[in-house]
Amino acid sequence: MRMKALTGNEAMAEAMRQINPDVVAAYPITPATEIVQLFSSFVADGRVDTEFVAVESEHSALSACIGASSAGGRVMTSTSSQGLALMHEMLYIAAALRLPIVICETNRSLSAPINIHCDHSDTMGSRESGWMHIFAEESQEAYDSIFQAIKIAERAYLPMIVSIDGFIISHCMQRIDMLEDKEVQDFIGEYKPHHSLLLTDKPYTIGPLSLQDYFFEHKRQEIEAMMQVAPIIEEVGKEFGEKFSRHYGLFEEYKLDDADNVIIAAGSAAGTAKVAVDEARDKGMKAGLLRIRVMRPFPYREIQKTLKNKKIISVLDRSDSMSTMGGPLFIEIRAALYDTETHPPICDYIYGLGGREMDVENILSVFEKGEIYKKKGVEKKLAFIGVRE
Repeated sequence: MRMKALTGNEAMAEAMRQINPDVVAAYPITPATEIVQLFSSFVADGRVDTEFVAVESEHSALSACIGASSAGGRVMTSTSSQGLALMHEMLYIAAALRLPIVICETNRSLSAPINIHCDHSDTMGSRESGWMHIFAEESQEAYDSIFQAIKIAERAYLPMIVSIDGFIISHCMQRIDMLEDKEVQDFIGEYKPHHSLLLTDKPYTIGPLSLQDYFFEHKRQEIEAMMQVAPIIEEVGKEFGEKFSRHYGLFEEYKLDDADNVIIAAGSAAGTAKVAVDEARDKGMKAGLLRIRVMRPFPYREIQKTLKNKKIISVLDRSDSMSTMGGPLFIEIRAALYDTETHPPICDYIYGLGGREMDVENILSVFEKGEIYKKKGVEKKLAFIGVRE
């Protein structure tokens, strides 16, 4: 193991290099450009054996990945924001064809107005496409998660997104404890696809027409596959932890055991929230954090058990669902808690759209409001932090 100072994008590119996929097809987009730019230099310098396909759009990038994965290749790509949106049609196709493609994604707002900074509207907008999804809090977790994503995707035969927050993580430097190339290869193992278009002695059909007679059954198989994924994610996380002493699960608990005033967050804001938890506890509050790591499949059963006896839950959402009911994370947390007997009160805070800063004081104000709500009940189910009214 060796230590390097890397940005989030550099860490993701290095992880891709160490995986040495068969094919990477990509079209660069801010703030994820560096990932494929750096990886293309690894290809040019002969540091990987990867076939790099430079295409004319993100739609074409994922289309090429689908073809390469169907042919039995280990396949990866990278994108962000409008790029992921342009892939939207192909996201559904990759998932329905059960292709274990991995996307290194940098979270960025979707226009309009034009904005190149972070929020979660891009990946949240694709959350129903059938892709598994990990939100990494920081660069070390992103680096580690990409190796796990390859292994999870190839066991589950479903594609996976690993995302980091644009600029906040993608362009900021951090100490990364890197694995040796051989350690990575030993961990991910050789990819042995159970089918390939190149195996002409075992022909099969990709993407056939499926109408009323069988479409429902085909989709039901895909749905069932997603229902079976959580144990695979936990199993691979355990394997990684036992081998490299860095442990990852479906979510992270921070000072949650005795907490009755809980914040839920995903992405880089969770790191800020941990500082706020410490300061809130210094002020006498029983504060805690639940950080969502795996957004798809959503670990609702585990969340139910963890949160059922909490007195107030505040969700931080870096995007809005446009449903008038709050952000996507809030809606899913509230649905998860519906079947609990205690029905803990829950409220939502939209923050950080377009890269607006979320600081410790902002999160402390959420804990302070939670103390009031514990005693008097939730006054507002939905609020906005850091926006000019």
